[in-house]
Amino acid sequence: MKDVPNHIAIVPDGNRRWSRKHKLTKHEGYAKGIQKIGDVLKWCKEFDVHMLTMWGFSTDNFKRDKDEVDDLFGLFKDNLKKAIDSDDRNKNELRVRFFGRIHLFPKEIQYMIKKAEEVTSTGQRQYQLNLLLSYGGREEIIDAINEILASGTKKVDEEILSNHMYTKGLPDPDLIIRTSGEQRLSGLMPWQSCYSEFYFAKKLWPDFSRRDFLGAIREYSRRKRRFGK
Repeated sequence: MKDVPNHIAIVPDGNRRWSRKHKLTKHEGYAKGIQKIGDVLKWCKEFDVHMLTMWGFSTDNFKRDKDEVDDLFGLFKDNLKKAIDSDDRNKNELRVRFFGRIHLFPKEIQYMIKKAEEVTSTGQRQYQLNLLLSYGGREEIIDAINEILASGTKKVDEEILSNHMYTKGLPDPDLIIRTSGEQRLSGLMPWQSCYSEFYFAKKLWPDFSRRDFLGAIREYSRRKRRFGK
């Protein structure tokens, strides 16, 4: 297939609705959603997509019920431990990075995030997974501006602002997918998505399939990207 996106970003929406639909707990819905990320990584490799960005936890998610947030933190720790301890040969091909206000997480999770980045940072890695945790698009821009102000810079241009975003050095997403039928970004990478193509899938995130993923790539390949020209 020609014109495959190099970088796909996903808003994996619908875990809680999926759990209600199947009469399962929120924990089971979130666990299924996290498991789905592994499936998408396999599909990315299959179709030669080299970078995947997943929105895992927004800054607004801290406002949810404390028990629900604590349960999510428990899932984060379990999956971070698996990533750190894994001896899967595919691990040697994948770099994992985390972006967001990581300092808002409990110290134990902060440590595990740092460790997960370290164990996947060596060698030549063909694929990269970016996880947006404690992330909000407006917060990212605010943090970038405050960092620029603290540096004493008096005049800001596009390059300077880009170089202070969390995602400094990463290519902008070519394709953004949101599941569950909602047709909005809800703050996902507003600066980086200026020329991204959007694809809105009706399925809830845990039901998102290889066929849906392929459909998104095919739709992307049919579009003409002009970048304002």
